[in-house]
Amino acid sequence: MPAIAHFDLPVDDIDRAKEFYTELFDWKFEKVSGPMDYYFIETESLDGEKGVGGGMGLRGSPEQRITNFIEVASVEDYCTRVEKLGGTVLQPKMPVPGWGYLAFCMDTEENTFGLWEVNENAA
Repeated sequence: MPAIAHFDLPVDDIDRAKEFYTELFDWKFEKVSGPMDYYFIETESLDGEKGVGGGMGLRGSPEQRITNFIEVASVEDYCTRVEKLGGTVLQPKMPVPGWGYLAFCMDTEENTFGLWEVNENAA
């Protein structure tokens, strides 16, 4: 069953946000290698179990908000299913080179979410 695999946290000030979430939730941040100013976020449950991972980078546009990504076997297939069920594909399948593919969608209640397909060969 597909589940939330990742959340994306857009911010205006990376250092300020890192301090806020570290102090509030004790989240751990690790810079992604390369030129992109993006950080992986490590979370834990109250029992100390590994939690859902996330990522944080600069906000791309004023309306960009936290997005949950659901891992699926095929972004393309799930985009078709979204539309068939009355949802909207806002951003069709696009590669994240070396990581996988993603798409942005809206459900029938106007909630946005992302689809994520792991594929290290994505280019």
